[in-house]
Amino acid sequence: MGERSEALMRIVVGIISGIILGFWKILIQVIGVIHWIVVIFSGERNKGLAEFSETWNTQMYIYLRYMTFVTNQRPFPFDNLEKDISKFGK
Repeated sequence: MGERSEALMRIVVGIISGIILGFWKILIQVIGVIHWIVVIFSGERNKGLAEFSETWNTQMYIYLRYMTFVTNQRPFPFDNLEKDISKFGK
C-alpha cells in the first residue's frame, strides 16, 4: 500500500481503534481504582489486573506510533493484540 493510501487509511483506523481504546480506557480507569483497593487491603498487587492494564498501555503505544506516522503497524483490531512492548525499538 502506498504512503498516500496508507495516510487515508489512518482516518478509518484512527476512528475505529480510537473508539475501542476509549472504551477500554474507561474500563482501565475502573480497574485501576479496584486494583488500588485490592492493594490497600491485601498488601500485594494482582498480577492479572496489572497485565490487563499493561496490554492497554501497549495498544495505546502502538496506536500513537501509527497515528503519528512512526510506523505502519496498525493497532488492534486491525493487527494482532500485542501484550509486550519490549519488542518495539525506540
